[in-house]
Amino acid sequence: MRSKLSKSSVKEVIFQAFYECRLQTFALFQDMDEATFCSQPHPDFSPVGWHLGHIAYIESLWLLERSAGSPCLFPQYRKLFAADGLPKSERVHLPNLEEIRYYLDTVREKVLEYLEVADIEQQERLWHFLIQHESQHCEIISFVLELNKRQEAEFVTLHVPPSSTPFTEMIQIPAGEFEQGSDSIDALDNERPAHRVYLDTYLIDRYPVTCGQYREFIEAGGYQNSQWWSELGWQWLQKESVSQPLYWCSDAYGGKLRSYDNHPVCGVSWYEAEAYSRFVGKRLPTEAEWEKAVSWDAQTNSHRTYPWGDEKPTVQQCNCVGVAHRRHRLIGKTTAVNAYPAGQSTYGLYDTLGNVWEWTDSWFDGYKGFQSYPYTGYSQVYFDHQHRVLKGGSWATRSWVLRSSFRNWYHPGVRQLFAGFRCAADEKHHPQGGGE
Repeated sequence: MRSKLSKSSVKEVIFQAFYECRLQTFALFQDMDEATFCSQPHPDFSPVGWHLGHIAYIESLWLLERSAGSPCLFPQYRKLFAADGLPKSERVHLPNLEEIRYYLDTVREKVLEYLEVADIEQQERLWHFLIQHESQHCEIISFVLELNKRQEAEFVTLHVPPSSTPFTEMIQIPAGEFEQGSDSIDALDNERPAHRVYLDTYLIDRYPVTCGQYREFIEAGGYQNSQWWSELGWQWLQKESVSQPLYWCSDAYGGKLRSYDNHPVCGVSWYEAEAYSRFVGKRLPTEAEWEKAVSWDAQTNSHRTYPWGDEKPTVQQCNCVGVAHRRHRLIGKTTAVNAYPAGQSTYGLYDTLGNVWEWTDSWFDGYKGFQSYPYTGYSQVYFDHQHRVLKGGSWATRSWVLRSSFRNWYHPGVRQLFAGFRCAADEKHHPQGGGE
């Protein structure tokens, strides 16, 4: 379908995506005060204002300087907004929002002028990369804003009755090959190349693990019992001294007190996900197991871009920041794991795209035949056996990075992103943990 579009049509699609994406970006900064703009609520993440300036810096670097051959428009910002320019702790000294808005607007005006004359057949992949780059940084902005918010308010844990729906059903995925990855024009380097993978029969949860289910782990002393934790996980727990997920069932979104028991657990590290899986006698799915259950259509022997098919996401299919929303929700929220029946995969999995990212058991690495693009530092430097793969996206993920083949990656101890998980098991599964 994409290959049949004319050059002018491709440029129109890109123009519209750039426009929609930037509207959503600026919506995040409406009525933002200077303290929030420049503050660093966690040492591992830069201030939201830095991410905004970095978006303009990368767009200018790749499209104006390296593609169009133009001189740097704002050389004074090169060190400040380059990813390797300053330590995160020194990125708090920023121009104000108005100045950075001017930076973005000036760069974007020149970029759109260049789009009119750009060799889009040669550059289309780069333009798609930059839309996704902005989208990814805006998701970081979303959870840094949430971290800021949590520092400013006191949160009360809710004790609510368990949900009447258990959400414990597992689905059997039969043995066989499927196609993992993607060769589409918008696929990032770590998604390529598409390749065939054989998997034995396995079971996977129909729904992500809910807050109600995870509460059983907490109330059973899961955070105090080393039995459920790996050696590294237990070391992490002793260091962090946590006793519940970061975004636990609380009045964290400023609304009325209500039950989140049927929402996915959110704000857990990989170690916490692993411990819960052991507690219920299961395990985390591998990346391939997750992707097959979400994207494979066994009847047509074909890979689906999304669980429901190849039509772009809408608010009827998943909880995300998409073009159908028209504007970004500054402070979003999770939704019930069974809220989007139209978004099921062919195997019947719910809630696989949007809502919360899902940890997998796989280390982040390149597929056979991997080629870095547009630079080594985007993916390849993270093939270090130190980062676990996450799949699916969250409520703060934009539609341009929301697809079954998309791969996210973080250190297993990170819990600041909007992440949860679902469990898997081998074919002969006999629950033996404390949660079932």
